Amino acid sequence: MSTSPSRIFLSRIVGHEVFDPNGDQVGKLRDIVVAVRSDRQRPRVLGLIIEALGRRRVFLPITRVTSMDSGQIITTGVLNVRKFEQRRTETLAVHQLFDRTVTIPDGTRSTVYDLAMEQDPRRDWYISDVAVQAAGKRFGRRGPHVVLEWDQVTGLATEESGQGATHLLATMDEMRAADVANALRDLPAKRRLEVATELGDERLADVLEELPEKDQVEILGVLDPDRASDVLSEMNPDDAADLLGELSPAAAEQFLARMEPEDAEDVRRLLTYEERTAGGMMTTEPIVVSPDTTIAEALARVREPELIPALASLVYVCRPPVETPTGRFLGIVHFQALLREPPSTQVGAIVDNDIEWPRPEASLQHVAHLLATYNMVALPVVDENTHLLGAVTIDDVLDHLLPEGWRDRANDENEAVIVRG
Repeated sequence: MSTSPSRIFLSRIVGHEVFDPNGDQVGKLRDIVVAVRSDRQRPRVLGLIIEALGRRRVFLPITRVTSMDSGQIITTGVLNVRKFEQRRTETLAVHQLFDRTVTIPDGTRSTVYDLAMEQDPRRDWYISDVAVQAAGKRFGRRGPHVVLEWDQVTGLATEESGQGATHLLATMDEMRAADVANALRDLPAKRRLEVATELGDERLADVLEELPEKDQVEILGVLDPDRASDVLSEMNPDDAADLLGELSPAAAEQFLARMEPEDAEDVRRLLTYEERTAGGMMTTEPIVVSPDTTIAEALARVREPELIPALASLVYVCRPPVETPTGRFLGIVHFQALLREPPSTQVGAIVDNDIEWPRPEASLQHVAHLLATYNMVALPVVDENTHLLGAVTIDDVLDHLLPEGWRDRANDENEAVIVRG
């Protein structure tokens, strides 16, 4: 390795870009793989976990890192693109050692919040130091922060029950929900549950929507029932319905009974539809406005930050009530059309309604055909009385068109010839 500082704290480099020798980004650093032998022997650094394009996490041997100067990580440019699979003898330094409860020399119980790695004269890398926060002497008080050498700390070589995740989650603050979900999928089941349960309700709801259904059910099962219901209320109704559809009717009803009545009503309605139909895929929370709403007001609704791009692409115009199921559906207004009109114009003047919109029983294939035919990323679902029931977005259609388990499926094409030794 050509240029490296003498000691690097992991929290300062996790999330940084990784570059090839030409300066092109190949991914982001997500973790450090180490071999933990004992509390007395410093763990050797085996390599880095890089999140490459397509959110795939791959292993980069430490011998193929040429520089980590000033947080810039440069590789030889050769990357094994096979999905990383953790071996029994390997430990993920950030995801599995952060927040570990340990004992320091004076006998104080402390929490690990960072680790440092150093390179020895033979150019091998080791975890050298452990940054801990000691428990406070008084209730509610935090103790001092201390940096100790690895062999001064006891408890890192043995798996802990009930490990926290506060400091690990701090490294994920800027990550998208899909990237956090990707990280959770690669963790051992015990650690995945520990991390998931420490996420806030809204953040956990966003992450659950990005996880395979088996992982969703697993996490929901370890939450307190009241908290699980709160998280379900934070999820998009269609995603909550998909998750509850994986449970027994009795278990699903227990969660629905604890949810906010308004949220539960939307989910119950969605559960009445077959899974691969327009009704089973739709969300009950599109942007719905009355015909006398101005362009300026409609654009303000489009700008709401929690909207996914597909939902923000259309405004649905209906007679009151404007909560689904609505009054009479009048049509749609494309986002681009809103941008072309004066702000004071009423949306009722520019409505499009020249397509035969799908009913809730419409098949997945029919919905996909409509989206492709009319170059749309979302479309309304209406009943026989022309009331708007919800909207189907292209991401939900793709979820059902892609092969089962597509979130876990590794792309084996174009793999590099280098494999882990």
